[in-house]
Amino acid sequence: MTTTMTHSEKQSGTGGSPEQTYQSTFVPRFDIWEGDDELLLFGDLPGVDVDDLDIRFENRELTIHGNVSPRHEGEMLYGEYGIGDFHRTFAIGDAIDAEKISAEMHSGVLKLHLPKSEKVKPRRIEVKAS
Repeated sequence: MTTTMTHSEKQSGTGGSPEQTYQSTFVPRFDIWEGDDELLLFGDLPGVDVDDLDIRFENRELTIHGNVSPRHEGEMLYGEYGIGDFHRTFAIGDAIDAEKISAEMHSGVLKLHLPKSEKVKPRRIEVKAS
């Protein structure tokens, strides 16, 4: 699995860093775990509600986009924490069964399940005695 740079990343010169890429869109960091049956992706998306999360799979690309609403009304006196939307795209190979990709969100952490296709899962070979 490789990370694909978005148009905004190419323009800003960043490549998947959590820093602000342009205006108020951020590239979230993800941890990726591999098991026998699936890949698990864990990404921090603070301030994103499930209703404001859009995950799409098209042309072997998995795109995650989360909208973040402003935290406060009115003028901010001072701010050190950036507020903005999140966007990340991953290139997904043929080893993943795209029809079975699923996602869940708990306490601002997105968990994506990318099941491996049957042809790439490890399997035990039976040895027969002759």
